[in-house]
Amino acid sequence: MASKKLSKGEILAAFFDEGVYTELFAGGAVQAAYGCAGGQPVYAVCQSGAAVTAKDLNKNRKVLGMAAKTGNPVVTFYDSVGAKLEEGLDLLAANAALTAEIARVSGVVPQIAVVTGVCGGTAALAAASADLCIMAEDAQLFFTAPFTSAAGGDKLAGAGSAAFAAKAGVAALTAKDGAEAAALAARVAGTLPGNNLAGPSVFEFEAPSAVLELNSYSAPKAVEALVDAGSALEVYAGFGKKVYTALATVNGNIVGVVATEPDGLCHNCVSKAARMVRLCDAFSIPVVTLVNSEGFVKSATDDQAGGIREAARLAGTYADATTAKVAVLAGKAVGPVYTALANADVTIAVEGCTVAALEPQAAVRVLYKDELDASDNILAATAAKAAQYAAAECSAQAALAAGAADFAVAAAEVRATLAAALDMLATKRAQRLPKKHGNLSL
Repeated sequence: MASKKLSKGEILAAFFDEGVYTELFAGGAVQAAYGCAGGQPVYAVCQSGAAVTAKDLNKNRKVLGMAAKTGNPVVTFYDSVGAKLEEGLDLLAANAALTAEIARVSGVVPQIAVVTGVCGGTAALAAASADLCIMAEDAQLFFTAPFTSAAGGDKLAGAGSAAFAAKAGVAALTAKDGAEAAALAARVAGTLPGNNLAGPSVFEFEAPSAVLELNSYSAPKAVEALVDAGSALEVYAGFGKKVYTALATVNGNIVGVVATEPDGLCHNCVSKAARMVRLCDAFSIPVVTLVNSEGFVKSATDDQAGGIREAARLAGTYADATTAKVAVLAGKAVGPVYTALANADVTIAVEGCTVAALEPQAAVRVLYKDELDASDNILAATAAKAAQYAAAECSAQAALAAGAADFAVAAAEVRATLAAALDMLATKRAQRLPKKHGNLSL
């Protein structure tokens, strides 16, 4: 049996701390409110499910303007059957003005979209423009209604659903219903800084019980060993699954985490990582990157799908970010992957990692070609030479000596070193060269 759909008032009561808020701009298909959520002063805009008018859209725009002036996040709850078509071009102009305001405020205060009902057309564009989008499992998000698309011969299972949006990289988080989505939004709003000039919040914390293990490495487990116990909130879990991204805390201070799986990174994976770094940089959230990857996926199909373009975007996003950046080399960091992901203020090499310009196997085939060709068993000789080369030239100590790392530590010491690095970078100040904006590959 389907769960009962929550009203505007019930959604807002579930979102604000103790259900207490001040109503703004009463009446119509949109209700606005102000209160505390997750301990953070927040504005909320909530649709009722009815058709939206130009006046309703202007309420949303006005709230964004107030939020920018006062430095508070905005959470918008989407649930509407669409626009009131009788308003014609007035509605079109109001939508254009709202889109412009969303872009103007982007990076000034956090914008969180929460889809609890139907969110289609221009509303879907607005929801996807938020810093993070949260969807209830019984909600719908689409440009073209799935039944319309299916009637035209373009039918996909689950089109418009939360799982579909998560797989597409639009929904950062999903929830079982509207109440859980509202609670998740409150948690995110309470975790993020209130605005781009606010100092980070400090939370109570417990040290993790897990220990970083390189021999049985997986991204979630590695992150669990470094961040505070129970603090990690994974985002974009349904998209680019060879990269793990999360908001978490280290010694009570918020960080954004990007951790690779050992497999190759496809265009979706690197796009996901770049998106996370961009979010963190906008609000000066330190970025912790765990690097352990075979490299960018070796696939002409992926290259055609945008692999090289997205990898360039990833490298540029890391290089352009002025927030504090710490890279942990927890496995393979070879060639372009090191270049893109280890562009950090502090780099920590973990004993047992491999840091090199080229895979050791490939390197020794070039450096010791004559010697290997003269051997009785080329494969065995190459493997032995590669192991010798990796130990001598590609180790954590070698990276430290070459300046490719700032610390070389045992796995058990990584969390303490990471905490010290973040503490050291807490007062980092950096300015970009004067320009309108960069032109990174998008």
